[in-house]
Amino acid sequence: MLPILKTTPDKINDKVIVCGDPGRVDKISKFIDDVEEVAYNREYKVINGKYNGQAITVVSHGVGAAGAAVCFEEIIKGGAKEIIRVGTAGSLDLKIKDGDIVISEAAIREDGLTEQLIKKEYPAVADMDLTRNLISAANDIADKQIQSGIILTVGAFYPEIEALPNNYYSEAGALAVEMEASVLFVIASLHGVAASGIFAIDGIAIDFDADSYNPHRDKVDEAIKNSSIIALEAITL
Repeated sequence: MLPILKTTPDKINDKVIVCGDPGRVDKISKFIDDVEEVAYNREYKVINGKYNGQAITVVSHGVGAAGAAVCFEEIIKGGAKEIIRVGTAGSLDLKIKDGDIVISEAAIREDGLTEQLIKKEYPAVADMDLTRNLISAANDIADKQIQSGIILTVGAFYPEIEALPNNYYSEAGALAVEMEASVLFVIASLHGVAASGIFAIDGIAIDFDADSYNPHRDKVDEAIKNSSIIALEAITL
């Protein structure tokens, strides 16, 4: 039994797409065949289907490191061998605009969780082959330049007394910031599982003002749709 996902290992396919929002699972389901809803518990919605004739599982993991880590651990216990996160991220490079797409090659571990799993010196690195598949599929599908490189994973969305580290890592060349990728990469690496991530840019996160954040725009929706198709193509290459 996978108690938090509320399903059993035989319901998890080798190839898994993960995303934060359960509603995005429904959107991704429109691109796959033979869709079956497997489970829906808390923020974790699990569906199965086929894409390019191959069995696919799609799972939502909610927002932030702790809940996402539970999801990643359980899908790996269920037998996942390849995992791609389809998410949104804020740009840390002024050349990367709303509606652009970033593919993560590695993530900076400011997630607040993975230090409880392994020392911070252990890198959060995406699988090279899966990342190459994403880049290849993106170049075939996307109508604009795709960026790939290092991203930042943080544990907080709203800053308080301490500032978020966005600007610091922007100066170091990080392309974007989100909240779960480093967790996925560390857990996947510890279990010998391939993982990567693709992200639709939903705002500028340099000098971030959380109160003005609005991801609910047509260009972001289009980038999420394209990212989902790219991920499905990449994981079935």
